[in-house]
Amino acid sequence: MKVVVIGCTHAGIEAVRQILKYYPDTKITVYERQSNISYLSCATYLHIEGTVEKLSDARYVEPDDFEEQGVTMEINHDVIQVDSVKHTILVQNLLTKEMETTTYDKLIMATGSITAIPAIPGIENPKVLLCKTYDQANNLCEYTSENQQIAIIGGGYVGVELAQGYSKSGHKVLLVQKSPYLLDKYVEPLISNKIKEELISNGVQVLTNSKVTSFKDTANNKLLITTKDGNYEVDIAAIGAGMIPQTELLQGQVDMAENDAIITDDYMQTSNPDILAAGDASVIHFNPTSSTSYSPLVSHAVRQGTLAGINIFERRLRSIGTQATTGILVFGNTVASTGLTLSQAKEANFNAASVVYEGPYRLEFMPDSYNVVVELIYDKNNRKVLGAQLMSQHDVSQSANTISVLMQYGGTIDQLAMIDMLFSPNFNGPFDYLNLAGQKAVDQEKGYLRT
Repeated sequence: MKVVVIGCTHAGIEAVRQILKYYPDTKITVYERQSNISYLSCATYLHIEGTVEKLSDARYVEPDDFEEQGVTMEINHDVIQVDSVKHTILVQNLLTKEMETTTYDKLIMATGSITAIPAIPGIENPKVLLCKTYDQANNLCEYTSENQQIAIIGGGYVGVELAQGYSKSGHKVLLVQKSPYLLDKYVEPLISNKIKEELISNGVQVLTNSKVTSFKDTANNKLLITTKDGNYEVDIAAIGAGMIPQTELLQGQVDMAENDAIITDDYMQTSNPDILAAGDASVIHFNPTSSTSYSPLVSHAVRQGTLAGINIFERRLRSIGTQATTGILVFGNTVASTGLTLSQAKEANFNAASVVYEGPYRLEFMPDSYNVVVELIYDKNNRKVLGAQLMSQHDVSQSANTISVLMQYGGTIDQLAMIDMLFSPNFNGPFDYLNLAGQKAVDQEKGYLRT
């Protein structure tokens, strides 16, 4: 049997690994339009700030690693067309420009996503750069070495991380966010405002609730950015304004969501039984709302790619869904989230409420007992936890994972309030701060649910 994998970043890599493991006699061919695979785009800002020495250090697999295991790796090859009826694909070698038609028995779509480019006059200016792929990141870093004034468009994870990286490397940074709050898809206004304060205190100029209306060259070879709040001259601008699934190859051939992400079942199978999809090209099953959603995260891509590989010939393992747990480090502060924000919960028609716990992460007689903020969202009707966000100079990332596990199995505020957690003055108080957040929610609901 011949399996073709289109795209070989995170989802594609994991799919190939699992096919090699479970179906070792399979003929695997991978088509990737880039000259490399496995680049972790989150490393771009880490390289800019100096934490990662070389961008190439953020590639964790090379094509030769798979070639040695018998996989045919067609790097610098672009798939032009897929015919799902005939089971054929048309491919172009980007180096020789030659075209070839080949066949498949099973196809895995791991084509990923592209940066959403806003429709702003002048955005085609060469001083306006992208930063998702390895080549784009390399171009951005080369420009950075020669320029000191940087504008970043978009205040999501990519934008905030880039702003931090440029600030640490001594650049003058302007961050423009269209909505009123940074990271508004992931955290509540309380934590968003704290993130904004951290950025400003470290020299970043932050414009929220602002919109870029044009990019223009100036007479002194600068880039003029026009916003509703004024005009700003910079050397270059970086776009980090969201992701769009790359699924045009299967338009009209498989079922897709409104944003053109490919719809799959719990085994990563599309509406065509011989085509599976994984990663940024596909939807996820979002457990808090028991619905499909689009959430382009590496953590989702590797799990979906794993499932696609395992299930390529047999429906062996189904997805358990996700809480879309994420995290970011902002000038020494860990910010982590899982599940729904309060506004998202209300939009989903939950009778939702929230509580905020603030206090030291461990007993105050211990040194560096940093304050931790926990905002907990729950359903007042059934008391189930719907989401949480945390922020602290202490590493609270694993606490977001703990809440994710609790939500995975339908955990309630009553269970969170009393769930067993270790105690040591080195780590926490007799009640962990997650326990205390749960207890605060219980108090808000006038006491524990009788059992």
